Amino acid sequence: MLELLGMFVLALLPIIWLVVALCGLHMEAYKASIGALVVAVACALLGWQMSAVNVATAALEGFAMAIWPIVIVIIAAVFTYNLTVHTGAMETIKHMLCSVSSDKRVLTLLIAWCFGAFLEGMAGFGTAVAIPASMLVALGIQPVTAILACLIANGVPTMFGSIGIPTTTLASITGIDAIQLSTTQALQVFPFVIACPILIVMLVGGGARALRGVWPVTLVAGLSFALPEIAAAHFIGPALTDVVAAVCSLVITFAFALSQKGAPVPEEYCLRGSLSDDGINETVAEDVRAWSPFILIFVALLLTSKLFPFINGPLSSIASTVNIYAGDPAATLTFTWINTPGVLIMLCGIVGGVIQKCPVPEMLQVFRDTCKQMSKTVVTMLGVLACAKIMGYSGMIASIAAFFVGTLGTAYPVVAPLLGALGTFVTGSGTSSEVLFGNVQLQAASSIGADSTWLVAANSLGTSAGKMLSPQNIAIGCAACGLVGKDGVILGKIAKYAFGFAIAMAVLVFVGFLVLA
Repeated sequence: MLELLGMFVLALLPIIWLVVALCGLHMEAYKASIGALVVAVACALLGWQMSAVNVATAALEGFAMAIWPIVIVIIAAVFTYNLTVHTGAMETIKHMLCSVSSDKRVLTLLIAWCFGAFLEGMAGFGTAVAIPASMLVALGIQPVTAILACLIANGVPTMFGSIGIPTTTLASITGIDAIQLSTTQALQVFPFVIACPILIVMLVGGGARALRGVWPVTLVAGLSFALPEIAAAHFIGPALTDVVAAVCSLVITFAFALSQKGAPVPEEYCLRGSLSDDGINETVAEDVRAWSPFILIFVALLLTSKLFPFINGPLSSIASTVNIYAGDPAATLTFTWINTPGVLIMLCGIVGGVIQKCPVPEMLQVFRDTCKQMSKTVVTMLGVLACAKIMGYSGMIASIAAFFVGTLGTAYPVVAPLLGALGTFVTGSGTSSEVLFGNVQLQAASSIGADSTWLVAANSLGTSAGKMLSPQNIAIGCAACGLVGKDGVILGKIAKYAFGFAIAMAVLVFVGFLVLA
């Protein structure tokens, strides 16, 4: 038992370092991630006797995965946003949104919650934080508040993000029916979906009193997402769950907000004073031109998704599969060169820039400025992903899971969602967390006599809390909002939401285990 405890503590050292470096030492994320990588290397070499070659190739695989597809998505998303700012299109978008409502609480729901969930469902990989957070800052929301709102909003859609990849992957590795699994996930996450819009309004408005006057639209935003999510998960499956829920929520919330347009907005929540919109009357053509990059992104991601196999198939086949990690010849990494969100978003951003009549030299300058803006974030991604790969391949992640399963017995369901959260915190990816812990949850369910679908789904539930805390997600938000180096501040502020969710999730999963036992 002492040996198991020792290995557990040793395996946690890279994560402990990240938390201490970001929150305690207020270190910039790129420096903290490099430190975590160094700690992981030392632990793998000394504690798990991993060979130097295996450590190096595991880190190299992490670097490769960070660059493609994650970094390319982030740069493409931020470039698209920066271009709309440069061309002045963001001012048109701001005015159009404020024509629906000048209430920052309502606008944050529409952008962070509804639009952000759509981006997560279609693309993922940081777009659902980078683009909405940038838009909120442009509307006049404080950068820290904008990032926190998007982190809260981005948690619960994670399990069905990127056209359902996390859930389809989990179903594949565990052998559980995808429809059965996705339905259970949607039911488990239901109360947290309802809670998110409420928390977002309280955050933006400065407390519970901010709900006064916007209770109806807040509940509409939550219910119009949660109910279609359950229906889509049960009748369609994981691929379309987020997309259907987000589109329903966006349309219904937008229409409801429009119907309430005449209601007075308290001065403290009104953004109209921050916009120079007097006398501005855009035409429909100007509105479409301003939104063109985002419309193109929507259309491109939809047409190239698995919903259109005759397009998705040929484009997805333009790929290369390689083995980088020397310790396992079967451990391959596939690079999809065209049908990946980063490439498609970049192309849409460029075409959108052309539509907005931005000269090519100016576009190139915006791209160079974006790369410079994102440079530290790129280093953060490289460090965190390399650390995650070393922890996974060395057995450090397995040691963490083994400790929980071996010591808790029938109380294990309490920590089931916490493992999912841990995996997502370390890797920044719901899919990676499913891969790391999916079979651990399945084996634990078998050993304690729990319902396997319920416990495996709990791993996905936990990813919602872990995604809020992920250093990668936080770094993306900071880079998009001009707060590079303030990752520790954001981590400290978002922690109470993530830990609150994690505790509530642990209680829900344990109660469900008792009911289903």
